[in-house]
Amino acid sequence: MAIIITDECINCDACISECPNNAIYEPDQEWAFSDETALSGMVKTPGGKEMDANAENEPISDEFYYIVPDKCTECKGFHEEPQCASVCPVDCCVPDEDHVESEEELLGKKAWLHGE
Repeated sequence: MAIIITDECINCDACISECPNNAIYEPDQEWAFSDETALSGMVKTPGGKEMDANAENEPISDEFYYIVPDKCTECKGFHEEPQCASVCPVDCCVPDEDHVESEEELLGKKAWLHGE
Protein backbone atom coordinates (compact mmCIF):
# COMPACT_ATOMS: atom_id res chain seq x y z
CA MET A 1 0.00 0.00 0.00
CA ALA A 2 1.06 3.59 -0.37
CA ILE A 3 2.20 5.74 2.52
CA ILE A 4 0.24 8.79 3.63
CA ILE A 5 1.39 11.81 5.64
CA THR A 6 -1.04 12.62 8.44
CA ASP A 7 -2.05 16.05 9.67
CA GLU A 8 0.49 15.66 12.48
CA CYS A 9 3.16 16.68 9.94
CA ILE A 10 5.32 19.59 11.12
CA ASN A 11 6.53 20.41 7.57
CA CYS A 12 10.14 19.78 8.49
CA ASP A 13 10.93 18.44 4.95
CA ALA A 14 13.05 15.53 6.21
CA CYS A 15 11.10 13.14 4.01
CA ILE A 16 11.09 14.96 0.69
CA SER A 17 14.68 14.25 -0.33
CA GLU A 18 14.45 10.61 0.80
CA CYS A 19 11.74 9.60 -1.68
CA PRO A 20 13.20 7.70 -4.68
CA ASN A 21 10.02 8.31 -6.70
CA ASN A 22 9.63 12.03 -6.03
CA ALA A 23 6.17 11.26 -4.67
CA ILE A 24 6.34 13.76 -1.79
CA TYR A 25 5.40 17.39 -2.32
CA GLU A 26 5.29 20.57 -0.29
CA PRO A 27 1.94 21.93 0.86
CA ASP A 28 -0.03 23.62 -1.94
CA GLN A 29 2.47 22.46 -4.63
CA GLU A 30 1.12 21.10 -7.92
CA TRP A 31 2.52 17.73 -8.99
CA ALA A 32 3.05 15.71 -12.17
CA PHE A 33 3.94 12.09 -12.91
CA SER A 34 6.90 13.35 -14.95
CA ASP A 35 8.49 15.09 -11.94
CA GLU A 36 11.89 13.35 -11.65
CA THR A 37 10.67 10.10 -13.21
CA ALA A 38 11.20 8.54 -16.66
CA LEU A 39 7.65 9.47 -17.68
CA SER A 40 6.96 12.21 -20.22
CA GLY A 41 4.08 13.09 -22.54
CA MET A 42 1.23 10.67 -23.17
CA VAL A 43 1.72 7.39 -21.28
CA LYS A 44 -0.33 4.36 -20.33
CA THR A 45 -0.64 3.67 -16.60
CA PRO A 46 -0.07 0.16 -15.22
CA GLY A 47 -3.88 -0.02 -15.05
CA GLY A 48 -4.19 0.73 -18.78
CA LYS A 49 -5.39 4.34 -18.59
CA GLU A 50 -3.96 6.91 -21.07
CA MET A 51 -2.75 10.13 -19.46
CA ASP A 52 -0.40 13.07 -19.91
CA ALA A 53 2.53 12.57 -17.52
CA ASN A 54 3.43 16.26 -17.84
CA ALA A 55 0.00 17.48 -16.71
CA GLU A 56 0.07 19.53 -13.52
CA ASN A 57 -2.30 18.15 -10.88
CA GLU A 58 -3.95 19.93 -7.99
CA PRO A 59 -2.15 19.68 -4.63
CA ILE A 60 -3.49 16.98 -2.33
CA SER A 61 -2.90 19.18 0.73
CA ASP A 62 -2.46 22.89 1.25
CA GLU A 63 -1.48 22.53 4.92
CA PHE A 64 1.24 19.88 5.14
CA TYR A 65 3.53 17.76 2.98
CA TYR A 66 1.72 15.05 1.04
CA ILE A 67 2.46 11.85 -0.86
CA VAL A 68 0.94 11.14 -4.28
CA PRO A 69 -0.36 7.57 -3.86
CA ASP A 70 0.04 6.75 -7.57
CA LYS A 71 3.77 7.54 -7.32
CA CYS A 72 4.44 5.87 -3.94
CA THR A 73 5.94 2.37 -4.01
CA GLU A 74 6.79 2.16 -0.29
CA CYS A 75 10.40 2.28 -1.56
CA LYS A 76 10.05 -1.32 -2.86
CA GLY A 77 13.01 -2.11 -5.09
CA PHE A 78 15.06 0.67 -3.49
CA HIS A 79 15.07 0.13 0.29
CA GLU A 80 13.91 -2.38 2.90
CA GLU A 81 11.43 0.12 4.41
CA PRO A 82 9.71 3.37 3.41
CA GLN A 83 12.36 6.04 3.82
CA CYS A 84 9.88 8.82 4.59
CA ALA A 85 8.69 6.88 7.65
CA SER A 86 12.23 6.07 8.76
CA VAL A 87 13.32 9.75 8.85
CA CYS A 88 10.08 11.35 10.09
CA PRO A 89 10.65 12.91 13.52
CA VAL A 90 6.94 12.82 14.44
CA ASP A 91 6.00 9.44 12.91
CA CYS A 92 3.33 10.90 10.62
CA CYS A 93 4.22 8.78 7.56
CA VAL A 94 1.95 5.77 7.90
CA PRO A 95 0.39 3.11 5.64
CA ASP A 96 -2.53 4.45 3.59
CA GLU A 97 -5.39 2.00 4.13
CA ASP A 98 -7.21 3.54 1.12
CA HIS A 99 -4.41 2.51 -1.28
CA VAL A 100 -3.58 -1.14 -0.60
CA GLU A 101 -1.26 -2.77 -3.17
CA SER A 102 0.69 -6.02 -3.31
CA GLU A 103 4.47 -6.07 -3.48
CA GLU A 104 4.17 -7.14 -7.12
CA GLU A 105 1.98 -4.12 -7.91
CA LEU A 106 4.38 -1.77 -6.11
CA LEU A 107 7.37 -3.16 -8.02
CA GLY A 108 5.41 -2.82 -11.27
CA LYS A 109 4.68 0.81 -10.44
CA LYS A 110 8.38 1.38 -9.71
CA ALA A 111 9.32 -0.10 -13.09
CA TRP A 112 6.70 2.09 -14.82
CA LEU A 113 7.85 5.28 -13.09
CA HIS A 114 11.52 4.66 -13.86
CA GLY A 115 11.26 3.16 -17.35
CA GLU A 116 12.64 -0.24 -16.36
